[in-house]
Amino acid sequence: MEVDMITNLLTILLIIISVVLVILIFVFVMLKIKSRQTIKANSSTKNNKDINTKGKVKEKQNEIAKHKSVLDFMEFEKVEDNMIIQKAGVKYLMVVECQGVNYDLMSSVEKTGVEESFIQFLNTLRHPIQIYVQTRPINLENSIKLYKSKLEEIESRYQREKQKYESIRENPTYTQDQINKEFYELTKITNLYEYGKDVIADTQQMSLNKNILTKKYYIIIPYYPSDLGNNDFDAEEIKNIAFSELYTRAQAIIRTLSAAGVNGRILNSEDLVELLYMAYNRDEAETFGLERALRAEYDQIYATAPDVLDKKMDALNEKIEMLGIEKAQQKIAQVKSEKERALEDKESKLDQLINEIAKIVLEENKDYVGRDVAESAIQKIEEEENNKEGGNEDVQKRQTKRKTTRQSKRENA
Repeated sequence: MEVDMITNLLTILLIIISVVLVILIFVFVMLKIKSRQTIKANSSTKNNKDINTKGKVKEKQNEIAKHKSVLDFMEFEKVEDNMIIQKAGVKYLMVVECQGVNYDLMSSVEKTGVEESFIQFLNTLRHPIQIYVQTRPINLENSIKLYKSKLEEIESRYQREKQKYESIRENPTYTQDQINKEFYELTKITNLYEYGKDVIADTQQMSLNKNILTKKYYIIIPYYPSDLGNNDFDAEEIKNIAFSELYTRAQAIIRTLSAAGVNGRILNSEDLVELLYMAYNRDEAETFGLERALRAEYDQIYATAPDVLDKKMDALNEKIEMLGIEKAQQKIAQVKSEKERALEDKESKLDQLINEIAKIVLEENKDYVGRDVAESAIQKIEEEENNKEGGNEDVQKRQTKRKTTRQSKRENA
């Protein structure tokens, strides 16, 4: 009996251990599967990141390569002697601007002539060229300035004609035919003046439209000093040789293109700078042209200002000059006032001075007029002075009395 019980207990224990082992194996398997899934997800994410990174790197490389090709095409060191000098004198460029022909409006015979002339132009080429087309917005700023200057001249003529007509009309010596003739001239200049104002207004309105574009066609002619081979030429001699060779090639191209009805001209240094400015600053050039940029001195690397002490010294000099002028004006006014006071004093003592001069004259001429006569005359002069002084005292007394009376009346009131 006891053996059966022990057997049953062992059987139950074995079953429990088996169940636990199964559970543990199941958990282990699930953890293993989950870890594999995690590893796969991480690896796929990493691969995607690597792919994206490689794609971005490739795009960046393509963009860099694209920019590099543009820079290789437009790279320049300086513009000199109607040439674009690239890469420290390794390459020289001269540009010919071409005026196009209206091919579509030509007859079949004319078209055939243009095609044959262009084929001849291509056959005569013994060096590489580049054809460059540049689209620009039409800049009407210079035209507007020219119109305004012309309108000012017309306005001055209009004012003169108007004044002339007014003077003729008011002058009765002119006949009616002469007045009508002058009115006719005034009407003509008036109509011209009004037409000029309308033209300027329309041109200014047209300049606001940024969709008005024009195309310019250029032929770029290169020259490589390396074609000279081994030589002992210095930089100036190489530049002169390059200019001569490019000028010869450009003239040959202009002559052969003229047979096709295409007119060309060699761009000077200023035109080349404008060409490069439009190529590098396409967006800004629509609102801020090359001439305005040069006037604004945006090509200057730095600006210099005067020294602070120099500025203070200049301000002090201005202050000294101003104070000196003020003091001079004050002294001039003071001197004037002193002279005015002296003049007033002299005018107030005019009679006294005349009497003193008369006395002196009589004293000096007693021997000629007689002593008695002279002394009598002097006595009369002194009596007049005494009488005048007494009269002045009476006048002063009367004025003082009047003032006292007025003041007493005011106090009583």
